Amino acid sequence: MNKRPELLAPAGDMEKLRFAIAYGADAVYCAGQQFGMRAAAANFDEEALRSGIAYAHGRHVKCYVTVNIMPSNRDLLALPSYLELLEDAGADALIVADVGVLRLARKYAPHVPLHISTQTSILNHEAANFWADLGAERIVLARELSLDEIAEIREKTPKTLEIEAFVHGAMCISYSGRCLISQYMTGRDANRGACAQPCRWNYALMEEKRPGEYFPVEEDARGTYLYNSKDMCMIGHIPELIRAGVDSFKIEGRNKTAYYAACVTGAYRAAIDAYRASPETFVLPEFCTEEVNKVSHREYYTGFYFGSGENGQHYGDSQYIRDYEVVGMPVCCGADGQAVFALKNRFFRGEELELLQPGREPHVFRAENAVNEEGEALALFNVPQMKVQFAFPFPVSEYAILRKKKERPN
Repeated sequence: MNKRPELLAPAGDMEKLRFAIAYGADAVYCAGQQFGMRAAAANFDEEALRSGIAYAHGRHVKCYVTVNIMPSNRDLLALPSYLELLEDAGADALIVADVGVLRLARKYAPHVPLHISTQTSILNHEAANFWADLGAERIVLARELSLDEIAEIREKTPKTLEIEAFVHGAMCISYSGRCLISQYMTGRDANRGACAQPCRWNYALMEEKRPGEYFPVEEDARGTYLYNSKDMCMIGHIPELIRAGVDSFKIEGRNKTAYYAACVTGAYRAAIDAYRASPETFVLPEFCTEEVNKVSHREYYTGFYFGSGENGQHYGDSQYIRDYEVVGMPVCCGADGQAVFALKNRFFRGEELELLQPGREPHVFRAENAVNEEGEALALFNVPQMKVQFAFPFPVSEYAILRKKKERPN
């Protein structure tokens, strides 16, 4: 079966939306200024929503909008006009979690397809069929399912019901994000998009009659990250996901950078295309695995797709793995090979850099011909946002990104 799954990328703002699309997303998902589960992202105001959806459609990419908080009565007052806006703007689907929101969506945005959010924790085929009976065109499965369980859901649900599943990104220690810890500890409601991520914090044990004496739960002087989870990465398992019946591969990360959106989307685009080109003899291109390791991430694992096993969910550290850093974001790049970047991190003349471009493997080179705006070939480029020009012997995409391996302290 040479099936082409949808590649669905995060778009936390307009810049991330553009980069995700440039690097191969078939669809993006975003949120307005309210009703979405990522309040910390920049998100889109009304004008930006209209512009973002139009931009995606102009490139034959779909744009789904999250309306998946668990709303209170006071939230409902603004929902009808917001839903009408999304229909008028041309949203390709609404991602909803609450049955009240679904009911309002059918009334105020009747022509927009409904996708059922992972927040509903769909874990079985009866739940999937329940949502299908209510008119859902797609379900976003709970992240706690195995591939075998997904295959059974696919077998026992209408073929017209699309199945979406997360394939990459941060994991939640609670069932698909349905968590109350943040609200209890900080007053920030995770189910209304404002999670403070207390699952990532350092915890210790304190005995009732010994106040102020903190004891690590494990033998570690830094304490214990009891609830902290590894990140999911399924880039090495494209065929298994397709065979299980997943229609849409979803990348988590609306709070991440445009570089993250570009790098991870590009890696999965290349992996999916390699499978489609040769499903019987598929071999994952080596650079795909390298790419997902060149973004900031926690230690990877395969989620619950193959069971937790020895490579389980718990990540006993607060540290991200950041082996690479962005050197420059594009300002002006062209077909003549001339490329100008805004500096993000310093580099030395002659240092090894990588040029990342849509649809290509990274180009590794030595920064010998870099000059500043005055045409000076500096020994060190280290002024944030300074414009740095390079000359390449090939056309350079307007979405090219410069990066390098991070310097290690002596």
